[in-house]
Amino acid sequence: MSSAPETNEFEFAHKICRALDENAASLPATTVNKLAAARRVALARKKPEAAVARAFAPVLAPASGPAFGPQRMSPAERRVPPLRRFMRLLPILALVGGVAVIAYWENLQRAAELADIDAAMLNDELPLNAYLDHGFNAYLSRAR
Repeated sequence: MSSAPETNEFEFAHKICRALDENAASLPATTVNKLAAARRVALARKKPEAAVARAFAPVLAPASGPAFGPQRMSPAERRVPPLRRFMRLLPILALVGGVAVIAYWENLQRAAELADIDAAMLNDELPLNAYLDHGFNAYLSRAR
């Protein structure tokens, strides 16, 4: 979540706060009074925060909703049939299956690319300099 520079800055800020807190008690009274006065002046000059305006968003309620009184259901009516439970899981299963198929297809494509490179190497279709070049993959892409 957080990167190393942010963590270092956070630790540095904590060290500064800790040092300021430790030395705050040893400040002379005149310094404390001057700091308090400067804080009051800064707060007086602070710009007011922007007012938050509420926006109206219409909401449609179903005809059998709580607007027409509480709906009483028996425990037998509250039970969900197994087919309906399966239908609720169907989109999740389709998503997981789709991701698995995409991963499998990508793996096949990568294996085919590697097989082409291996076949070209085994057939000696490449010059000797291609094996010594650091841009070997770039050479193969230009040769096609």
